[in-house]
Amino acid sequence: MTPLWIALQFLTRLPVRLAGMPTPEQMGRSLLYYPLVGALIGGLLMGAAHLLEAAPLALQAALLLSLWVALTGALHLDGLADSADAWMGGFGDRERTLAIMKDPRSGPIAVVVLVLLLLLKFTALLALLERGDHIVLLLAPVLGRGALLALFLCTPYVRPGGLGDALKTHLPRSCATMVLAVTALLGLLFTGFWVMVAAAGAFLWLRRMMLQRLGGTTGDTAGALLEGVECAVLLAATLQGS
Repeated sequence: MTPLWIALQFLTRLPVRLAGMPTPEQMGRSLLYYPLVGALIGGLLMGAAHLLEAAPLALQAALLLSLWVALTGALHLDGLADSADAWMGGFGDRERTLAIMKDPRSGPIAVVVLVLLLLLKFTALLALLERGDHIVLLLAPVLGRGALLALFLCTPYVRPGGLGDALKTHLPRSCATMVLAVTALLGLLFTGFWVMVAAAGAFLWLRRMMLQRLGGTTGDTAGALLEGVECAVLLAATLQGS
């Protein structure tokens, strides 16, 4: 069960403690549990949505979005902010882009991108709650973390020796393919064709941007991709039911 605890510790702020230092193989296998961690996050969001049913819809959406961010410790939002600054400030240069990503400070571009993304998520949540569509609260985190698994499965990692390098090197590829197939099937069954098209489109577009600029992914761009896929799922689910 160690790979699951690794995934929980890395992707959430839940109080998980590891018995010791994990091996590189356990790190790689932890990627297989990313969709399951997404299901746990989604389950907590669905439970909170049911508890908040008596509250005004706008307040429900705001509280659920706050809980969503708190459960992940804003980990992926931080990656999105760093990526946004780097993409604009890098002026198309690979090394400059990578260097800006290491800077812990956030510039105005990062702030604007974060505000816009959170605004889109809030608005989509509000619309989904209005019509009682809670299943998307479960599936959006699952598909977002499934996208991370897919990214590490098919995309080079450009920072040798980093955490992502160990994850990718020791990822069991056949098992990862099976997990992704099950995740995609569940997404198709419970969210619909166009939602999955939107998720796949966001994934392919963001991955293409990474390959063109960097030749692969980093931890920050992986976080940005997760946020992009989650947002695409919420927006597509909202439009699909309108």
